[in-house]
Amino acid sequence: MLALVLTFLLLLLFTEGLADHLTGGSGTPAPRGASVLRPDETLLGADGDRLVPRGGAPGHRIALTFDDGPDPRWTPRIAQALLRLHVPATFFVVGDHVIRHPGIVDDLVRNGFEVGNHTFTHSDLADLPSWQRNLQVSLTESAVAGAAGVRPRLLRPPYSATPDAVTASDESAYAAIARRGYLIALSNYDGDDWRRPGVDEIVRNATPPGRRGGVILLHDGGGNRSQTVAALDRLVPRLRGRGFRFTTLSGIAQLSRSDVEVRATSAEHLRGRLLIDGLAAARLVTTALAALLIPVAVLALLRGILLAALARRHAGGRRRDGVEGNFAPPVSVVVPAYNESAVIEATVRSLAASDYPDFELIVVDDGSDDGTAEIVAGLNLDRASILRQPNMGKPAALNRGVAAARHDVLVTVDADTVFEPQTLGLLVRPFREARVGAVAGNTKVGNRRGILGRWQHIDYVMGFNLDRRMYEVLDCMPTVPGAIGAFRVAALEQVGGFSAATLAEDTDATIALGRAGWRVAYAEDALAFTEAPSTLAALWRQRYRWSYGTLQAIWKHRGAMVRRGEGRIGRIGIPYLLLFQVLLPLLAPLIDVFALYSVVFLDPLPILAFWVGFNLLLLALALFAFRLDGESPRVLWAMPLQQFVYHQLMYLVVIQSLVSAARGGRLRWQHVERTGEVEPRGA
Repeated sequence: MLALVLTFLLLLLFTEGLADHLTGGSGTPAPRGASVLRPDETLLGADGDRLVPRGGAPGHRIALTFDDGPDPRWTPRIAQALLRLHVPATFFVVGDHVIRHPGIVDDLVRNGFEVGNHTFTHSDLADLPSWQRNLQVSLTESAVAGAAGVRPRLLRPPYSATPDAVTASDESAYAAIARRGYLIALSNYDGDDWRRPGVDEIVRNATPPGRRGGVILLHDGGGNRSQTVAALDRLVPRLRGRGFRFTTLSGIAQLSRSDVEVRATSAEHLRGRLLIDGLAAARLVTTALAALLIPVAVLALLRGILLAALARRHAGGRRRDGVEGNFAPPVSVVVPAYNESAVIEATVRSLAASDYPDFELIVVDDGSDDGTAEIVAGLNLDRASILRQPNMGKPAALNRGVAAARHDVLVTVDADTVFEPQTLGLLVRPFREARVGAVAGNTKVGNRRGILGRWQHIDYVMGFNLDRRMYEVLDCMPTVPGAIGAFRVAALEQVGGFSAATLAEDTDATIALGRAGWRVAYAEDALAFTEAPSTLAALWRQRYRWSYGTLQAIWKHRGAMVRRGEGRIGRIGIPYLLLFQVLLPLLAPLIDVFALYSVVFLDPLPILAFWVGFNLLLLALALFAFRLDGESPRVLWAMPLQQFVYHQLMYLVVIQSLVSAARGGRLRWQHVERTGEVEPRGA
C-alpha cells in the first residue's frame, strides 16, 4: 500500500517534470537576428499555400488573432466582447494553459472561434532540437483534443511577428513543422498590447495604414489585458467604418474550417483527457508539496531552537541544583527477560556490581527456552533472584516483578542493557522530591562501531536525550525508557501498573503517570548502555513496534488533550508526539520526493541550498547535544549519510505503523536477536 502511494506520487511528479523538461522549459525568449533570408518569399504551409501574404491580405479582409491564452480572467472577457461585436477570431493557445483551463478552450470552440497551437510552454521553436520542437507541438495538440475535441493545424510560433522578421533559423524550424502538416500563421500588424502602451496606442498599432487587410496580433493571456478588451470596442467599429470585413485565419488563407481544425477521434480525445487530468493531478501534487515545504522548514527550525534553548536551561538548572549524595532509599531492580541468553549475564553482573548501598535484583524469566533462567541461576549472586513464569509478555513480566518487589522505589532494566556502577544511585536521586513518580535515565547505544550503530548513537543523543531535557523543563515527559527507568511503586499502583493494551508499555505507563499528576524527571547522568539492532531488518522491526506502540498509547490517552486537569502531558506532551513523531515523519517522504523532482526537473540550487542549510542546523544541534552529553563529536561525520538511509527508514516505519493502525491490524511483540556486543563507554 505504502509503496503504491509513493510510486503514484513519483509518477505524477515525473509526468509534470517530464512534460516541462522535455518540451524545453519555461520558454525564455532568445535574442533574434535582424536579417531576412529572402525578402521576396513568404512562409508556406505543407502544400505550398501562402498563409500570411507579405504586405497584408487583399480584399479588405481582417483576421483578429489572440496569443498566450487561455487565461481564466481575460479570455472569456475578450470572447464576450467579440461575440457582442459579431467578430470571428482565432485564439492561439499555450498547451500548459489548456491543461489548467480546458473548459475555456471548449467554450471558444463551441462559440465558433478558431483555435490554434502556440506550443506547450511558449518556447522559442528555433532554439529547440527537433524532438523537443515536435513535443511542444504534439502535446499542445493533444491537450486541445482533450479539451475541445479538435486537433488544431494552425500554429503560431512564440516570439514571432511579421514574415519580414523571419531569420534563417526561424525558417528552418518553421519549414520542418510545416512538413508535418501544420500551417504556420504569422501576423501583418502587431497591436503590441502586451506592453500595455494604452488603448489609443494599441488601436493605432493594429490599424492597417492603407486599404490592404491582414492578420492582427493581440493577446488574451500573459498579464493584465484590460487595455486589449477596451481597445476592441474602438478598433472594430473603426475598421468596419473603413470598409474592412472581419474573418478568421482560415478565411484569410481561403481554407475551410476543417482544414485548420480536424475533428479528434475518440482515441485522440481520450488521450488528450488523460494528458489533461494527469498533468493537472501532477501540478496539484507539486503545488501542495511546494506549499508544505515552507511550514515544514519553519517547524524544523523552531523545533531546533526550542530544543536548544530548553536543553540549555535544563543543563543550567542541573548545575544550580547541585548534587545531593545522601539520598539512597532501598531499591528493587526488575529485569524482564525472554530468550536473552546472549546478553543476560553481562546485564545482571553490571547491575550486581552497582555501588548502591541497598538494592535487590529480580530477574523475571518470561518463558525463555534458551537457558536464560539457568544462566542467571548459575551466577550465584547474593543480590540476584530469578522468577519464572510462562510466556505472557513483557508487561506481565514487569508486573510480576513489581508484585515481588520489597521496596518502594522500582528500577526497570531491559535484559540487553549494561549499567555503570554509579548509575543506580544517580537514577533514583530525583525521588527525593515527593512529587516525582518516575525517572527516565540516559540510554546510550553500546554497540556503535558500525555505520548503523553510529547512526543510532546519533539518534539517541540528538533525539531521545535532547527531547527528554526539553520534556523535563516543560514537565510533560511521555516516555520512561524500558532500558533504564525508575518508578515510585505507589505511583505505578495508582495507574494500574504496566498495561498490555499497547506495545509501548513504557510510554503508556509514563503518560498515565503524567495524567495522574505525577512529575516525571530525567537523570541525564544515569547512563545505561543498550544493544541497538545491528541490521536494517532488525532495526525496522524494533522501530515498527515502538512506533505502533506509541500510536496506540496516544490513541489510548487522547482524552488528555481535551480534558481539564490532565496536566501538561495532555496539553504539550501528546500534541508534541503527534506533530513531530507522527505528522512530520508522515510528510517527510513527500518532501524528499519533491526535492528529488526539483533537483532533476527544476533549478536545483534552491533545493540544494535548503538541504545544506537544514543539515548545518542539524549539525549545530548535534554538536550542542553531544557536548551536553559529554560525547565525542567524531562520529558526526556519519550524519549527512544518515539523511539518505536511516531517516528514510524511520519515516517509512511511521507511515507503515499508521497504515497498520488504519487497517485495524494488531502487531505482536517481536523479539530482537542479540549479539552481546555492548561496551559500557562505546567506541
